[in-house]
Amino acid sequence: MDIGRIEALALRPSLAVPPERVERVRAIAFQGLEGDVHADPLSPRQLLLAGTDAYDAFALPPHTLRENLLVDVDTSRLVSGTVLQVGDSVLLRLMFQCEACGHLDAHQPGLSRPGLSTRIGTRRGMLARVLRGGEIRLGDRIRTAGAPLPAWSDDWRERIVHVLDTLPPASVITYKRLAQLAGVASSYCRAFPGMIARLGPRYAGKAVPSQSDIALPRWDGHGLFDPAPAERLFSAEVVP
Repeated sequence: MDIGRIEALALRPSLAVPPERVERVRAIAFQGLEGDVHADPLSPRQLLLAGTDAYDAFALPPHTLRENLLVDVDTSRLVSGTVLQVGDSVLLRLMFQCEACGHLDAHQPGLSRPGLSTRIGTRRGMLARVLRGGEIRLGDRIRTAGAPLPAWSDDWRERIVHVLDTLPPASVITYKRLAQLAGVASSYCRAFPGMIARLGPRYAGKAVPSQSDIALPRWDGHGLFDPAPAERLFSAEVVP
């Protein structure tokens, strides 16, 4: 079922530069967008979809929301786990709504009303991973495709618990890797010891500092995002 179209595309080669508008991008399966700083096989935040309705509602200058795909869809209504087909072949797995952090306020020069991160609420955009690669072009149609995959929570704390629950037996995960896999900034690592302690004894010792000398193997996140067999991931029908 068609739900919208690509209205604009952008890549961000590094965090030090603003997004650059492009006419087409190459999506790489399980990696992200070629040439984009957020391309990372171990991240749930490989690319961001933002809606034109949010730009219209808040009178935002181009690229304010730092999105890769600008779509004529209300992204606040998109559901985690949904698989979208973009263009002829690309499949995206929707992960969770992007939180409107304070960094957003630093990228709104000339706006008459401050505090965009507070006002925009759940309309910042939806984060996604690439299931099937290919080329995405300006004007490409966006459709739902196949059965949904498991949903991820918008709450970062619940995502932390999910990662810890997926940890293989007799292994540990570093705080830095835990933040990466849960899709939160590394600054959150400071909160992990207290948060994990409050989860109870079941989670004690599962996450450790990078410099820990514990002898258990460190989990790199293998299998976390796409644990199903390849045929399950690519069973979604590609509409010509």
